[in-house]
Amino acid sequence: MRIYLIQHGSATTKDVDPGRPLSEQGRDDVGRLAEFLGRAGIWVEQGLHSGKTRAEQTALILAETMLPTGEPQPHEGLGPKDAVESFAAEMQAWTADTLIAGHLPFLGRLASLLLAADPDRSILAFQPGSMACLEKDADGQWNLLWMIRPELLIPDRD
Repeated sequence: MRIYLIQHGSATTKDVDPGRPLSEQGRDDVGRLAEFLGRAGIWVEQGLHSGKTRAEQTALILAETMLPTGEPQPHEGLGPKDAVESFAAEMQAWTADTLIAGHLPFLGRLASLLLAADPDRSILAFQPGSMACLEKDADGQWNLLWMIRPELLIPDRD
């Protein structure tokens, strides 16, 4: 089983919009990532997001190529400051590859708990629009397969 952890794309400031939707840059970054993943044939069986506008928008953009059936769903417990232990315990029963669109510090703490059994040990350098792919092996251990950041997906230049 694989999980794809993505920090939402860059969002507007509260001054511009209190709901903090994705900025134009955020939409572009996530859109390039979706295109890249689509070309790579990466898809999931379920998509989850925190319910916050920027995470939902990120999940919806990615779902166009990653989630061939259904739509990403809001899920309790994915907020920026939510505890990761209960969510990680819930994941133990999962068998479906899953997209999780959320926020820091939650995603970083979840990755650290899964990879190093310590949510307070910083392991991955998430930034807006970054995605990490973790895979659970036959022994139930999580491994980092890859991580990609938006600056690696520079638009094609003619």
